Amino acid sequence: MIIEQPSMWLRWLYPRATWRMNRHEKAVYLTFDDGPIPEATPFILDTLKHYGIKATFFMVGDNARKYPELHQRVVNEGHRIGNHTHNHISGFRHSIRKYSYNVEKANAYLHTNLVRPPHGWMRWGLYAWLGRKYRIVMWDLVTRDYSKWMTADDVFNNVKRYARNGSIITFHDSLKSIDKLRTALPQAIEWLQAQGYAFKIFE
Repeated sequence: MIIEQPSMWLRWLYPRATWRMNRHEKAVYLTFDDGPIPEATPFILDTLKHYGIKATFFMVGDNARKYPELHQRVVNEGHRIGNHTHNHISGFRHSIRKYSYNVEKANAYLHTNLVRPPHGWMRWGLYAWLGRKYRIVMWDLVTRDYSKWMTADDVFNNVKRYARNGSIITFHDSLKSIDKLRTALPQAIEWLQAQGYAFKIFE
């Protein structure tokens, strides 16, 4: 649970970031990090379209640059775009100046007010800088679909175990995740629907 749901001290560290939406509303927010890439994003889009669901894609700017048709498809199909930096860089290994430049470089392609730092970590000064211009969106449930130690069933079970009202659920449209998501994503969506959850995107 330390990984799947962030601890209170982590939420306190970045108090103005969005970790969870309305806990009194039976709704969840599906998010996908690291894309778009042709090996993963089309399947995810096809699946979301099949179920009539919108999601938020926190894109790596350089991927949006390399695959503009995928980026545009996400937009055309009514999904929300978020910024995940241009090169998926760490918020601890780079200066505020270098990191902020990387975010702005990505936003030249993404045109969004949402940002999610890779790995969910950053220096506090960087957090303060980002918060002046962007809405920082973290997560309430990370499925760990990227882990080589996790199976599709494990990913699905994480959704069943930790989803709750207002959960921001993080998947990845990446090479590490897609084999598991081909099974786990439809299962998760159908289970959430059966529990009565609505699916929303950020305003």
